[in-house]
Amino acid sequence: MRAAARRGFLRPLAALLFPPGPEGGSGPHGVLPTLLVGLTFVSGVVDAVTFLGLDHVFVANMTGNVAFLGFALAGDRELSATASLLALAAFLAGATAAGRLRRGREPVRMFAPLVAVQAVLMAAALALTAGGSGPLPVVGLLALGMGLQNDVVLRLAVPDLTTTVVTRTLTGLAAEPGDRSAVRRLVSVAVLFCGALAGGLLTLHHGSHWALALAVALLLSIAAAGAVTAAERAGPEDR
Repeated sequence: MRAAARRGFLRPLAALLFPPGPEGGSGPHGVLPTLLVGLTFVSGVVDAVTFLGLDHVFVANMTGNVAFLGFALAGDRELSATASLLALAAFLAGATAAGRLRRGREPVRMFAPLVAVQAVLMAAALALTAGGSGPLPVVGLLALGMGLQNDVVLRLAVPDLTTTVVTRTLTGLAAEPGDRSAVRRLVSVAVLFCGALAGGLLTLHHGSHWALALAVALLLSIAAAGAVTAAERAGPEDR
């Protein structure tokens, strides 16, 4: 994995998103932008699972979920107010837990552990899905994991790579099409779309458990790469 992080696609893509300075190097954020692109894909996959297969609810896009709650309370019978409320509560619980776990620690060092926990939560959701569980426990687990993800991504503060919401990204892309950040904005939007497309195809044609299995595999790979990144950034005194 260390060799992959150094010579694989991680560094070239990171350099595309954040070009290194005149002196070379790997850019201001190392390979983290590439890992955040991976999380963006996972967000699309997971929201496809929950919207298409579980009560028409989002667990990554809370903006849409708040709107769905309003629609459900207004009387839309295709939407579940219970599922939307559960997703919101679990998401907030995940973000709160992540904030407490990483308190006093550098976000880069907490990235891999929190993504690993998210993978465990998603694996549990996969197990429930394969066992024929109802939608609410699965929604709760997935939303809890997405809360963890959003907290650590927020603290990393890598520009234009929120991993879940692209409204502001699209606004920046339209308002400043020639800006240097246009490439990563395009990548962020395109990858979320591709994740939703992949998750939708798997969920609709093969079952949501296949989409969740893909997401678990990706999260484990991202957590492993994140652990290597944290180790490379650690000073000699921390090793």
